[in-house]
Amino acid sequence: MKSRNCDSQDVAPPRPRLCDSGGSVTSGAMSADSVLPAPGARLTQRPGFWAGVAVAALGVTAATGSMLIRGQGSGALPQLGALPDFTFTRHDGQPFGSTQLRGKPFVANFIFTRCPTICPAFTRKMVGVQDATASFGAGLQLVSFSVDPKYDTPERLTEYGERHGADFSRWSFLTGDYEQLKETIVQGFKVSMGREPGAPEDDLLSIFHGTHFVLVDDAGQIRGYYDSADSDSTERLIRDTRRLAQTGH
Repeated sequence: MKSRNCDSQDVAPPRPRLCDSGGSVTSGAMSADSVLPAPGARLTQRPGFWAGVAVAALGVTAATGSMLIRGQGSGALPQLGALPDFTFTRHDGQPFGSTQLRGKPFVANFIFTRCPTICPAFTRKMVGVQDATASFGAGLQLVSFSVDPKYDTPERLTEYGERHGADFSRWSFLTGDYEQLKETIVQGFKVSMGREPGAPEDDLLSIFHGTHFVLVDDAGQIRGYYDSADSDSTERLIRDTRRLAQTGH
């Protein structure tokens, strides 16, 4: 579910927008330290609230998306920025990051294993991407970043992946230092994550994160954002992923 009045498309502009607690859109730059303020009346309890906030935090607009796509005269996917180098801990306890992904396109998403709301569906969508692109094997990687790394140990990520049928030869679940993960996700992927200030550690509804897939090419360039709640968008992700794996653009 999406918060009212928050538009989402498949290409992100340079200045994300955040939904306020009433669901309207406000402009503002998002930094690695951005954490949404606690909304009044515990709006986080409402079904789909954090999903709507996370989608809105990407700040994607139809006009900007159209300009970026039209700017690619060859019809190639837009280039939306280079990811910084990163290294975290894989579900098998091994270091994993930019070095291991170099030369391979990948699809990223952002989850946590004890998520009570949107993550199970988000992960099932990633399973669909895995199955639809199985013919590319390890040449196309899938990467799930934990936004709750203190709890999400490699062992818990392994159990989570096994439970969802992950092919670990091409799907990696990453954990690590919270601040480093936040910097990579917010500053690098331009996707929202954080938690409600002052919330107790066991308040799972205080954790929020983006619900878009991010498509990255073999040179570490972001090539697209895809709303996991939109079936048409995820179909476009699969189409674009196949295209990127086959042609490089």
